Amino acid sequence: MNRRAAFLTIFLLVAVLIFSGFGCRAKPQDKVTLVFWNLWDDSDVWRDLISTYEATVAADKTKPPIKIQYYKRLYDGYEKYEQELDDAVASGQSPDIFAVNNTWVGRYENKISPLDGGSRMVKDFQRNFVDAVSEDFLIDGKIYGIPLSVDTLSLYYNQDIFNAAGIYDPPKTWDEFKDDAQKLTIFDEKGDIIRAGAAIGTEKNVNRSTDILNLLMLQSGSAIVDAERTKAVFADPLRDKDNKVYSVGGMALQFYTDFANPAKKVYTWNPDMDYSIDMFYQGRAAMMFNYSYHIATIRAKAAKLKFAVAPMPQISGATLPVNYSNYWASSVSVGSKHPKEAWDFLMFISNPEIAKKYLTKANKPTAHRDLVNWQESAEDLGMAVFARQALTAKNWYQADSMASETVLAEAIKSVVLGKSTPEDAGNLAAAQITEIMRRK
Repeated sequence: MNRRAAFLTIFLLVAVLIFSGFGCRAKPQDKVTLVFWNLWDDSDVWRDLISTYEATVAADKTKPPIKIQYYKRLYDGYEKYEQELDDAVASGQSPDIFAVNNTWVGRYENKISPLDGGSRMVKDFQRNFVDAVSEDFLIDGKIYGIPLSVDTLSLYYNQDIFNAAGIYDPPKTWDEFKDDAQKLTIFDEKGDIIRAGAAIGTEKNVNRSTDILNLLMLQSGSAIVDAERTKAVFADPLRDKDNKVYSVGGMALQFYTDFANPAKKVYTWNPDMDYSIDMFYQGRAAMMFNYSYHIATIRAKAAKLKFAVAPMPQISGATLPVNYSNYWASSVSVGSKHPKEAWDFLMFISNPEIAKKYLTKANKPTAHRDLVNWQESAEDLGMAVFARQALTAKNWYQADSMASETVLAEAIKSVVLGKSTPEDAGNLAAAQITEIMRRK
């Protein structure tokens, strides 16, 4: 009886432990591996973010353990990256997460598995990020990408050249910019340019020339395309206060290309000059427009060059500044087998405190509204300019950004070579971009 009672006691104890959950462990969930393709950041920039996320998930028994494999893709151009991405999706070997430019969303919608988190998540997204992010990556109430940084065009200027010319402050308006460019340009006895006041006016040898043109149109009040995203509107006829007909596209092309016109007072650049970035770091151009990542480029090429970064010039009398954004986000591929886990990672890194670690390591301007003041107070005054401008940055919906860029570059070229008037070139460019939108 004692042996039988002891057996019964042990049996009941084991049964209680089993049914109470202490007698056995839950079946471990299978590990999820996420493949992450990026274009710009070295792996050490993401290492801490990824390891922190993996550790956080490992501590949460409601989630499967996750391993993230990060790959920096190296290409000579974007075309090869996009082709490899297309091939990977078609073959079922798609990365779970990939980098996408803000101007690519129009032609990447069908490659992205968006996050539909409801109205609360949409409101949080709009509140947490600068306006440009919602305008680019929020479509029909769904989130198509998470950026950690938003970059904008800014004015780079050579401080030694400015000081020698008695110009103590960088230009704040385009009228001031024209005056300064004219003062800073030096010609030889033949009329050839020895030093450019600014790198602006042509398409091929000015880095991001079409971005500058886009900004001029946006600052002039044009949305570039209509609200329905069916046609380009920058060539639509308008009337000024004197009842003269003009278009924003024609006006922007006129202003931009005047700097490459020898017949104009502001002539400072031409198609035969060296590339704008090279001219600037060599001290042969006093000003240029570019993004934050070229701070490191210039410092690496000319460590002793004394230069600074200033806000982008605005139209005189404008009540609100308009700046131009160009940046990258991380999106979840439509071919991902683990979209839920991929979005969980992207939402994790979107936390401002986590994003701070990335921004510090990568030395990039923030995409988070709440981090602008933090970055403005940092020691790098140049980065503060880019962070502040993100609050007023804009872009426009591009059904095919590469095709649109080619069209606008050709418009600039045709005016500079005297093949078209600015108005005619603008009209043709608008018709071509409308056709691109209709083919989508």
